[in-house]
Amino acid sequence: MVEGKDTAFAARDCVLFSTADWDEPYWTNKQHTASILAARGWRVLYVESVGFRSPKVGSGRDWARLWRRLWRGVQSLVLGPPRRAENIWVLSPLMVPAGHHLPLVRSLNQALLRFSVTRFAKSRRFRDPVVWTYHPYMLDAIAALPRGPLVYHCVDDIAAIPGVDVDAFRNAQQALLGRCEAVFTTAMSLKETCQPFNPNTHFFGNVVDDTHFGEARADGALPPELAAIPEPRLVYHGVLSDFKVNFPLLLQTAQARPHWQWVIIGEEREGQRSELLAQLARLPNVHLLGYRSYQSLPRYMRGMQVGVLPTLLNEYTRSMFPMKFYEFLAAGLPVVSTPLDFAKEPRAGLEVGGDLGAFIAAIEKQLARGKLSADEARAAVGENTWERRLDKMLQITFSGRESGSGNVQPLHDAEVRT
Repeated sequence: MVEGKDTAFAARDCVLFSTADWDEPYWTNKQHTASILAARGWRVLYVESVGFRSPKVGSGRDWARLWRRLWRGVQSLVLGPPRRAENIWVLSPLMVPAGHHLPLVRSLNQALLRFSVTRFAKSRRFRDPVVWTYHPYMLDAIAALPRGPLVYHCVDDIAAIPGVDVDAFRNAQQALLGRCEAVFTTAMSLKETCQPFNPNTHFFGNVVDDTHFGEARADGALPPELAAIPEPRLVYHGVLSDFKVNFPLLLQTAQARPHWQWVIIGEEREGQRSELLAQLARLPNVHLLGYRSYQSLPRYMRGMQVGVLPTLLNEYTRSMFPMKFYEFLAAGLPVVSTPLDFAKEPRAGLEVGGDLGAFIAAIEKQLARGKLSADEARAAVGENTWERRLDKMLQITFSGRESGSGNVQPLHDAEVRT
């Protein structure tokens, strides 16, 4: 073990149950948390998504993705999880890809997951690992695992994703909440959902690698494809999902202000395509650049005037706290968002618009105020960084364990088969 200033922060072992594959092009809380722990000397078993919905019958992409996952699962089962980064091993669970609602399928999948996790922990001599999970379908997998604290990091309302069995998820989540030492949510609405079942629930919004995105505030050359686009440039980056992005609002705004240049960085996700994206692409002031790596984003942010969060409002998105918010601020960009829950309270650098007129007015206001100075950017980001947030989470987690809150005894099968 690597000792820190406080025993609570000494390097430990961790089993992290993610809702995203390790090699997803758009990293979120899961990969960042695993990476920061690993950089601090923790050994992390990163368990990839177990899948929350059955594949669509007519979706070849859905089935292709699941067959790839099945093949990786067989490899993990036979050869063991490969090491994908320093101190990080990635387990691709071998799962039956459909019929999640059937008790027999659920039991088989959980048994396979339990076997894989337990075998790896024993082979690597994991000692009382912290279990850090982003979903509730893992209780059976840790039933026989001697462990340390159990943490639920609730960053999305998964039950609101199209195709998810809502009742099964809510029941599983309630069972998980009753077992955790600590619960952390990225939205107040998620905290309100979780807190009745676990009083040690805390709201921590999404955060940013301020050093990385702060590079956008330094002088430097723009990517040639961006330099060829006139100002003012408005940017959105991220997954282009038909149930997350308000494509009608984007289209109407681009048509209403043809001199504004829209730079859209990202790709569509399988099964989440919008026909309006093709209409956007035909507009001369809309520039679809496709996927750009996380490492290259600051160079693109350097050439923008406003960061835009045109999120579609629905049951899933209302509770979102977009990671892009603090990324834009750290890059020195004022932000315009649709009225998500996180935007209901005043925030430095943020303007909100819910309809076409208000959205345009908010962008005009941010264009007029100009980019944030270095001092303004630092003040707007504050302590909302990965390192500071993780320190606070670990302090709460280990304080809760020492004070006896939560229950860490091994689980019994009857308690976890949700």
